[in-house]
Amino acid sequence: MKTDIYRSKFFLPFLTTLTFLLASSANIVVDDDSWYQSIEKSSLTPAPYVFGIVWPILYLSMGVVSYYKSSKIYYLYLFQLLLNGSWSWLFFYFNLPLIALIDIYLLILINCLIQQKIITNKVLFFIYLPYLLWILYASYLNLIIVLLN
Repeated sequence: MKTDIYRSKFFLPFLTTLTFLLASSANIVVDDDSWYQSIEKSSLTPAPYVFGIVWPILYLSMGVVSYYKSSKIYYLYLFQLLLNGSWSWLFFYFNLPLIALIDIYLLILINCLIQQKIITNKVLFFIYLPYLLWILYASYLNLIIVLLN
């Protein structure tokens, strides 16, 4: 029996890893962060190293959930990966905080739908919940930047 690689349980975790690498590369490509340093930010903005700690953990949790629930969340998850990976590029590379804010609001909506689909498995629900909470927090930080600048 031939397995469709795109429907394999490993495909979404693979794409999650790829998205992490592509989103992270936006920060690497931007070798001059003077734009970000010059804009007004929320007093609740964490130190830059916090992002480097939090995001790998969140991507790991996303990969775990996508592995176990791939059949239930497949298309929503693909869309959320696209939005997730785009945000860093929109914000840091293209310096478009308003467009990035729209992106993250869509990301929140899609991830609320994903949470609804995985709620029957409480362990996976709570593994995924920090990701949703983090993007809610990130949307606040993004909104403050839009309002202040």
